[in-house]
Amino acid sequence: MSSLPERKKYILSIDQGTTSSRAILFTKQGEIKSVGQHEHEQIFPKAGWVEHNPLEIWENVRKSVGEALSRAEVNHHEIAAVGITNQRETTVVWDKNTGEPVYNAIVWQDTRTQKICDELGGEAGPGKYHDITGLNLATYFSGPKIKWILDNVEGAREKAEAGDLLFGNTDTWVLWNLTGGKDGGVHATDVTNASRTLLMNIRTLEWDENIAADMGIPMSMLPQIRSSSEVYGEGRQTGLLAGTPIAGILGDQQAATFGQACFEKGMAKNTYGTGNFMLMNTGNEPVISENGLLTTVAYKIGDADPVYALEGSVAVSGSLIQWLRDNLRMIDHASESEELATSVEDSGGAYVVPAFSGLFAPHWRPDARGVIVGLTRYVNRAHIVRAALEATAFQTREVLDAMNADADAAGTKVHLEELRVDGGMTANEFLMQFQADLLGVPVIRPKVIETTALGAAYAAGIAVGFWEGEQDVIDNWAEDKRWEPSMDKEEVERQYRLWKKAVSKTLDWVDEDVDHE
Repeated sequence: MSSLPERKKYILSIDQGTTSSRAILFTKQGEIKSVGQHEHEQIFPKAGWVEHNPLEIWENVRKSVGEALSRAEVNHHEIAAVGITNQRETTVVWDKNTGEPVYNAIVWQDTRTQKICDELGGEAGPGKYHDITGLNLATYFSGPKIKWILDNVEGAREKAEAGDLLFGNTDTWVLWNLTGGKDGGVHATDVTNASRTLLMNIRTLEWDENIAADMGIPMSMLPQIRSSSEVYGEGRQTGLLAGTPIAGILGDQQAATFGQACFEKGMAKNTYGTGNFMLMNTGNEPVISENGLLTTVAYKIGDADPVYALEGSVAVSGSLIQWLRDNLRMIDHASESEELATSVEDSGGAYVVPAFSGLFAPHWRPDARGVIVGLTRYVNRAHIVRAALEATAFQTREVLDAMNADADAAGTKVHLEELRVDGGMTANEFLMQFQADLLGVPVIRPKVIETTALGAAYAAGIAVGFWEGEQDVIDNWAEDKRWEPSMDKEEVERQYRLWKKAVSKTLDWVDEDVDHE
């Protein structure tokens, strides 16, 4: 590792998320120096459709970087490297000659590609590419979204076949723009983001030409696949970061796993954000799930072997509380949810299953829709808010059960001893305690809960010698609070049984008549 000049005091992390873009400056100790943040518009053209404006995202990234630097009174000469983390699967297709997107970004939650997925699966069904990619055919992933854009945007297919269009998840879009855009921008992604497209072979870490051909996606559109920790290029377009190496990319959930120092087989983290996402490190060999989980690349540091993970992706958790606030007006602020939830002894027999985008892991049922069940005249607003918070913990329990079953089947006998947690919802102590009760293991929140941005910072810093390697990440990680299980086990299992009953009521809702609406 080359030694860095002493003036290089910080790593800048760009966190391009589902609801906002943030820039966070981190010190060598992994502590936050300053933050810039801007929300972008959530666009809902039709039921089940979710879009973002890629130009707005790029503008917000630039503004957030400027704010983070000015608040810290820091310039790019003091920044050793930039790391990028991002909402995964959200798909951008743009013209490489103009830098203009041909359509809005289609967000990971969007369900418009269900018919494409059904057609691609054919008689083989959703598992057609499972053994190659570690993923089932689902609306969640990028590949079918690219196909939708090429099939539905006038002139897009012709431009793609002429080699004029580029695809990327938002990490690639930000990297391309940072490094010059139409004037020589680097068109690359890392293994973690590539593993979320349905287009990458999970073992060779290369694009699968046959799957791309099935989806009608020209190979010229796809970014180069690189490791998660290496210098991809230098900042050019924004003067704020001129000459600064862009040296780390990790999809948001993998970044959180890295920031939580989950480097040993069997270690797991859960991030509570718009959705919630649990990843368990399975080591250097991919474990192909038979229980509804995704096999994903956790990280790859430079030339080192890749590390894999099993992932349980839950589409709706924090966004359920936003829905209670914005759509039902049950609360004015998300922070009120804990006080309301603890104002009642239990959920009054009510259960909320937020299958707004169908059910993700471990069910993968696009035909499901959200339900509130168990309603009586006794149930009030507080019960429903409590049931909504409990839904996040129940969904996580379903994922853990699937992880344990997969680990047993693979002969790895990896069972969770503790769950490291991060994300905005970890501020809700009621939820964290209920989560510990349901899982039967301690739930631990670190001192720096911005582990997604921190993970990308670590990947970038390791690439340029700012940090030596994983041991520095382990040394910087510090526990803030832990919640020990305390609920009676029989009561836990009773509630979990009723939750599963509630889930069964969400299924088979969408058919051709409902879809037509």
